[in-house]
Amino acid sequence: MDPDQQCSPFGRDSRSELRFSAHAMQCEARSIAVGMHFPEILPRGLEVNMRTMLKQLRNGRTEKAVEEKDLEYSSVQKALSIVLSFIPDNKAVGNQELSNALGLNKSTVSRLTRVLAHYGLLQQDEKTQKYELGRMSALLGMAVEASQSERLAQIGQPFVDSLRDTVGESVCLEIMGATGDTWVVCSAVGPPPLSVTFPESISMHVSAGAKAILAFSDHEFVEGMIKGSLSKSADGSIADPEVFRSRIEEARKQGVAYDHGEANPGVHTVSVAVFNHLKKPVAALSICVPAHRAAKTTDSKNLKLLKKTATMVSGRLFYEAPKE
Repeated sequence: MDPDQQCSPFGRDSRSELRFSAHAMQCEARSIAVGMHFPEILPRGLEVNMRTMLKQLRNGRTEKAVEEKDLEYSSVQKALSIVLSFIPDNKAVGNQELSNALGLNKSTVSRLTRVLAHYGLLQQDEKTQKYELGRMSALLGMAVEASQSERLAQIGQPFVDSLRDTVGESVCLEIMGATGDTWVVCSAVGPPPLSVTFPESISMHVSAGAKAILAFSDHEFVEGMIKGSLSKSADGSIADPEVFRSRIEEARKQGVAYDHGEANPGVHTVSVAVFNHLKKPVAALSICVPAHRAAKTTDSKNLKLLKKTATMVSGRLFYEAPKE
């Protein structure tokens, strides 16, 4: 007897074998679903063919799912690229301009801008039909700024603690108030016995932190803070507006500002500005030491570490440092 006939209970009848093949495929499909296999009921050659067909079927479904996921992800990417294209000046543009700039099909751009406008991320001018960032985009930006101000102490504290532990001196993060005085938002006092503690606020003209912030502020803002005469609060403090302006300019050039006993004759401070996502100085990171250890405020290793830490805090405020 032919070996193939021995393996098939239906002999060489092609129609019977075809019916058996379909039945076997159904059985195998059900068996795979429950983790079972029945190769012993399959004619020779059909098991391999059927398994290949089922594998192709499964792969086809997987590939389709991947394609659908890629398509969905691609749409998200395109929508985001449209929103991001309005940075930095939010210039009003039409669908054709977006299509040309981003290399996207105009119909795709039209569909996505309608969706983005529906959710308020874009808004369209009825006359020009051009788009610009919408109300929800503005609210997102406001939410970022609000969270930064409210969470500055929370953001800065781990960096303040780490810097204090490394340099072994008191460290603080200061912000400037409306009057120019600086306020400590978070601090870490250095190890005893001789360590510096922080007052609630420090007058602008004797604060290294204030100088660090003013050094990178708008000229109009600086002049508004300096207006009037400066009062002396301690030996060596600055009373002359011109001298104060020169100290601010030095801080801008060096990237650090100093208080050599101006606020307190027994304390020396070095400060570096902290910036936000708009590249504006919003705080100052300071190392404060007793006067007899004043050399630590000019130590190159400490200055490098102070600047690096300030940059890290700025990074948490979405500041992007210029590439060197």
